[in-house]
Amino acid sequence: MPNSAPKHFPLIAAIDLGSNSFHMVLAKTDQREIRILERIGEKVQLAAGINAQLELQDDAMERGLDCLRRFAQLIHELPQGAVRIVGTSSLRVAHNRQAFIQRAEEILGHDIDVISGREEARLIYLGVSHTLADTPGKRLVVDIGGGSTEFIIGQQFESQLRGSLQMGCVSFSLRFFNDGKVTPARYAQAYTAARLELMELEQSLRRLGWQDTVGASGTIRSIGQALAAGGITNGAITSAGLTWLKHAVFAVGDISKIDIAGVKPERSAILPAGLAIMEAIFDALNITEMTPCDGALREGVLYDLLGRHQHEDVRERSIHALMERSHVDHEHAQKVECKALQALEQVAVAWQLNEEWHSDILSWAARVHEVGLDIAHYHYHKHGAYLVEHSDLSGFSRQDQQMLALLVRGHRRNIPKERFDELPEGEGQQLLLLCILLRFSILLHHIRGSQEVPELQLIAGNNSLHIRFPENWLDNNPLTVADFEKEAGWLERINFKLTAE
Repeated sequence: MPNSAPKHFPLIAAIDLGSNSFHMVLAKTDQREIRILERIGEKVQLAAGINAQLELQDDAMERGLDCLRRFAQLIHELPQGAVRIVGTSSLRVAHNRQAFIQRAEEILGHDIDVISGREEARLIYLGVSHTLADTPGKRLVVDIGGGSTEFIIGQQFESQLRGSLQMGCVSFSLRFFNDGKVTPARYAQAYTAARLELMELEQSLRRLGWQDTVGASGTIRSIGQALAAGGITNGAITSAGLTWLKHAVFAVGDISKIDIAGVKPERSAILPAGLAIMEAIFDALNITEMTPCDGALREGVLYDLLGRHQHEDVRERSIHALMERSHVDHEHAQKVECKALQALEQVAVAWQLNEEWHSDILSWAARVHEVGLDIAHYHYHKHGAYLVEHSDLSGFSRQDQQMLALLVRGHRRNIPKERFDELPEGEGQQLLLLCILLRFSILLHHIRGSQEVPELQLIAGNNSLHIRFPENWLDNNPLTVADFEKEAGWLERINFKLTAE
């Protein structure tokens, strides 16, 4: 789970583990403003290190880890909650990403979140919006990355439509220009592949419409800088400018010989693929001009982090929206949440559940544990887990949603302990204990309505929990006794002992 402490941090940092480059920004916070102190970016090309079995190869891992060792020097004194690190397309698809993430977290001292394409799009839009003037009307933002391309339409600081397609300048370079040769025929193949990918989104984008078009990322900025250096435009990207630049690349014919003013040497190798994708986007969406901007994913991560610290956490809005869509009984969910957090407070020290994310995820799970009832009562915990894991929950990483879904899946009947054991060492056991607290709270509120739940004393042991009820309370509540006896049987299956008196 990402750090989410509602504190004031004078310094915050964001790291973007992209498919082409790794970037870091270090910033000073002042009220609601951010002042960038340091920007670092290094070409790593993780996407180029993914083999046919979708595994990161050792040399790609080492390139990334070497880069992160340098980044670590700037953030090693920053506290938990002041740094957020996100992984994008290449880490989304790599089957062995956990091996890389574990080593990277040891180097950096902070958690890494692998975010979905739609979440990446949201954060990109947030970064762009804080970079540009707050003008009225809808804005289309396009970001061509190393492994994926994101599209967002929004107004002011809120995105309305977000999409992510599996086409990027590194992956397309490997696919169409792997031997370094650039010909009109190869370029046409890359262009056609991009047009086919765009069919998934273009109708939705054009239906919503927009007034301004903005481009983010190094590839788009490089194209704008090349057009400006060539005297073709003032830095804006146009259809005529793309045609001019395409023919300039054709004239060279070899990636190793590309030397175009405005394009950094490390960008030259992926320029033909980026151009093909950009031209396909212009044609599919009937774009006449695009303005490159400096804001991107890492700036969006910074502003999202700042929002969490100032109690403007987008994740709270996401949870509330999911509850509304699923017609959750808010009053009941609130009671379960309150009791679960009270229980956590009593056992936090004994079970080492003192981190901010422990209370966060328990709170969210209590609120959404019944979302599956909107589908069917039978196996509703399984329906709910599927909804939580696969819904578009802004602000949550993939790991967040998987862990939250696991709590929803395990809140009743059999606990899938093997799923908890698959989590990184330590997190699985902590999440399992949070699941037990969630189940305990739900049991106490089995009888819905106005029945008062008494104050209880919880005594936490090693794989055990003893609950002391007020004197004679259990004698007067036989259904609760039966519930706890049944629950003790379920927990016994995972070698956990539950007792009550």
